[in-house]
Amino acid sequence: MTLTATDALANVPLLASLDRPHLEKLARDFTARTFDAGSVVVRQGDDHGIGFFVIGEGTATVTVDGHTVSTLGPGDSFGSIALISDRVRTATVTAETELRTWVMTLWDFRAFVQGDPNVAWSLLQQLAGMLRRQESVHH
Repeated sequence: MTLTATDALANVPLLASLDRPHLEKLARDFTARTFDAGSVVVRQGDDHGIGFFVIGEGTATVTVDGHTVSTLGPGDSFGSIALISDRVRTATVTAETELRTWVMTLWDFRAFVQGDPNVAWSLLQQLAGMLRRQESVHH
């Protein structure tokens, strides 16, 4: 089963607090991209990590320093930090099979958030919750 962009976005932890109408609006700003099996989608160390990806169909491997750390599939996403901050990529993601994704740039996401203060507040609350959970795991 292939997910719609809206359904896939609803599974992204950063976006989990957005309601359906906001997710649908956000989904319209994503661009469909397909990668052939074996293609590197993002490479660890690249300093232009400006894209956020949501997988609609297919699988990909995530490697850090040459070691596989996870496998991603439909509904999974990567690069969410790139929506907020242009940072160096921390992992390499390679398509295992043909990979159908939706991608959004930092700038499109910024325009979406700046266009609605309720969205901005909701995302801040979600980020704070994610940070709290991460801190509790490390203490």
